Amino acid sequence: MTLAQYAMMLIIGWQTYNLARDGGMSIAEASGQLALIGLFQFLPLFVLTPFSGLAADRFDRRRLGQLTVLLQLLCAAALAWFTWNEQISLPILFGVAIVLGIARGFAGPALSALAPNLVPKAILPTAIALSSISWQVGMIGGPALGGYLYAIIPALPYIAACGLFLLSLCALGLIGNVPQPIIRKDQRPIGAIVDGLHYVVRNKMVLGAITLDLFAVFLAGANALLPVFARDILQVGETGLAQLAMAPGIGAALTAAWFSFRPIKTNVGPKMLGAVVVFGFATIVFGLSTSMPISLAMLLLIGAADMFSVYIRQSLIQLHTPDEKRGRVSSVSMLTISASNEGGDAFSGALAFLIGPVAALVAGGAGAIITVALWSRLFPVLRTTKTFDPPAELESEDTQK
Repeated sequence: MTLAQYAMMLIIGWQTYNLARDGGMSIAEASGQLALIGLFQFLPLFVLTPFSGLAADRFDRRRLGQLTVLLQLLCAAALAWFTWNEQISLPILFGVAIVLGIARGFAGPALSALAPNLVPKAILPTAIALSSISWQVGMIGGPALGGYLYAIIPALPYIAACGLFLLSLCALGLIGNVPQPIIRKDQRPIGAIVDGLHYVVRNKMVLGAITLDLFAVFLAGANALLPVFARDILQVGETGLAQLAMAPGIGAALTAAWFSFRPIKTNVGPKMLGAVVVFGFATIVFGLSTSMPISLAMLLLIGAADMFSVYIRQSLIQLHTPDEKRGRVSSVSMLTISASNEGGDAFSGALAFLIGPVAALVAGGAGAIITVALWSRLFPVLRTTKTFDPPAELESEDTQK
């Protein structure tokens, strides 16, 4: 599924930027169209995520996952048809971005909350690392698949995505029954949503970890501007775009592979903060680079630092949340991830429109570093957390269930 998603999103961004530039827009104006792609994906997620989290706690998470994959398959089929017939346009790309935002809004909480039901809690961090490897393989292979197939026939990436989404549907169908969380019969849906949000706000560990990623990646997102750098700054075309988009995935996959054999056990909080600082520094250097090798190296480092932070953050969030709240807490986490990714894409594109793509990335990287300094003071628990072990009271609750 990740292969298909990243192949599609790379080509959606590339088609959007090229349609804008070929239509007479300047670099800044075309960057603004990339901002709209991010915005149109983020808005459905923002509106629907609280309800999708409740759905993940109330309904079969496997079935929800299958429905979202089916919706993404239909999007890929539509894009393949319009591209093949040379009828692709900015309104079509914007419309599909909205539908993809809806699908991902429900997919994230359901699939994320499903993971702890499939493996023992003791090995969940290792399982997250292994899962991240497959995710990063998708991040690497997806852009390669999209970029190189697009260079052959523009519709091929979307056709390949259809096949990959179909395989994902079959894979989800192979998962057997999993235990469903106990539903409180005296709690209404809105009350359940508020209860999940209240838990996130009350638990400073969960709140700090979630919002750290939100602001750091929101400010320093480089992915949205890769078409700009590939076409107009580094001038490497769609195959170079594929290489640039692959680089963060390679760095992240190598880091996840390392964690699957050598999981972090000590000083997890300070290490997470340090990883975000490296992320911001690498973003600054990438923004200033006009050399393809240096740009690739910085994107590798961005991916490795991001994976380092994600590994720790997701482990802390999952292990510090009761099972009956994981869907709703995961939905809040997915909302912030979307705000940082798709919302960050919109912010980066808009900032590039105002001050240029290079200045936008330099400012964003500096903002990520400043965020770490602020969060270290606002959430001291992030500095003092040494291990992944959840609080004793949470352990006793899970044992009783």
